[in-house]
Amino acid sequence: MLVTISGVPGSGKTTVARLLARRLELPHIYAGDLYRAEAKRRAMTLEEFNRESERDHSIDRKLDDEMAAHARRGNCILEGRLAGYLAAADGVDAFKVWLTASDEVRARRVAQRENGDWRRVEEENRARHESDARRYREIYGFNLADTEVYDLVLSSDDRTPEQIVEELVAHVRRRFAPEGET
Repeated sequence: MLVTISGVPGSGKTTVARLLARRLELPHIYAGDLYRAEAKRRAMTLEEFNRESERDHSIDRKLDDEMAAHARRGNCILEGRLAGYLAAADGVDAFKVWLTASDEVRARRVAQRENGDWRRVEEENRARHESDARRYREIYGFNLADTEVYDLVLSSDDRTPEQIVEELVAHVRRRFAPEGET
């Protein structure tokens, strides 16, 4: 069983993925952890590493190759902006989810988590998403605005992570139920 959780910054991906992994008793593999660990290994801030990633596409390719390998092995919750695309590109049997939320809600969530100003975070979220979208289009030809690859697109604006997880559990159980069971 493979479930991918993707979405825009601040949409609740990590919270939902962690809760879902716990609920389904599956490992949670998070692209953001791998990316941040590489930035730390290089003694770079996340902003510096983002700029370096824009210039050096081998950084994304290495991380994405690692995520694709996890997707092929399956039996996990795979979280990352490209997790759904990577699973689809490899033809992996996965339940692919895209989470979204309004710009303000996302900015307020991130600002609360990081003790920042939500208006500044809103601009940072926008810049980060544009940078990522540009890189993924240049490297792979993926269009992050195209959600056709996903089995389910959910807004997290007016729902708690727990409510989203309940819905996902029901979808996942139906999707991966043994033949004849639902």
